[in-house]
Amino acid sequence: MKHRVSHQVVADLLHALGYSLQANRKTKEGTNHPDRNAQFEHLNGKVKWCLGRRQPVISVDTQKKELVGDFKNNGQEWRPKGEPEEVRVHDFVDPELGRATPCGIYDLGRNNGWVSVGMDHDTAEFAVETIRRWWRSMGQPAYPQATRLLITADAGGSNGSRLRLWKRELQNLGNETGLRIVACHFPPGTSKWNKIEHRLFSYISQNWRGKPLRSFETIVSLIAATTTSTGLKVHAELNTESYQPGLKVSDRELAQIKIRRDRFHGDWNYEIQPRSLPT
Repeated sequence: MKHRVSHQVVADLLHALGYSLQANRKTKEGTNHPDRNAQFEHLNGKVKWCLGRRQPVISVDTQKKELVGDFKNNGQEWRPKGEPEEVRVHDFVDPELGRATPCGIYDLGRNNGWVSVGMDHDTAEFAVETIRRWWRSMGQPAYPQATRLLITADAGGSNGSRLRLWKRELQNLGNETGLRIVACHFPPGTSKWNKIEHRLFSYISQNWRGKPLRSFETIVSLIAATTTSTGLKVHAELNTESYQPGLKVSDRELAQIKIRRDRFHGDWNYEIQPRSLPT
């Protein structure tokens, strides 16, 4: 109507109409799979069966990559009044430090965590190497009579259900340890139900809130210092190895994987049997 008004008048009018400033809310998870709930029940049954027989059950995932250096880290921490931690204005990757890739394992039976802080690419080789290191240092001593290892993981990422390299590396792990490797994947769009998210990663994020991740050593130290009132203990270490992205697994290699798929969604639930006992 060609009336000239200030932005404040517009804001008052919008408030009167029931509007307010709102941020985006993450609620959409994509199309729900028709077997979503059935997979949850199937996975839960596997977990209960293994825990009841004192077989190790682990939840695995890779946390988002973190900038290494004097960059802003979300959250607040107690400091003397008027003396905030000074960090860089712009979040550009420091070419000398790069990014950290925390790959974690949460032991459901013992409430323990293991995190390998990678300095290179997030690949299936890196993910399985993290499991291997956990097993040698923590898993095998805790479960000396174990014959199988149940892994719960997301549907995608470096431990995705469709990833050939993931299955090949699990076969190698089974051959080395003599364990039957059982994998159960969460349906697409349900990664937040993976135990590691709210029993390990969420507490790590709380522990280092407001603290700049100035070095890889700082990151390892902050992760290892994470505890909870329920007794969570976390071991963290640096993985300095390099991992080549984009590795392909041929049809011939895939055929050599000793995999047995479940009748229910064999694409999500399968067992990889060792080809030989460890020497």
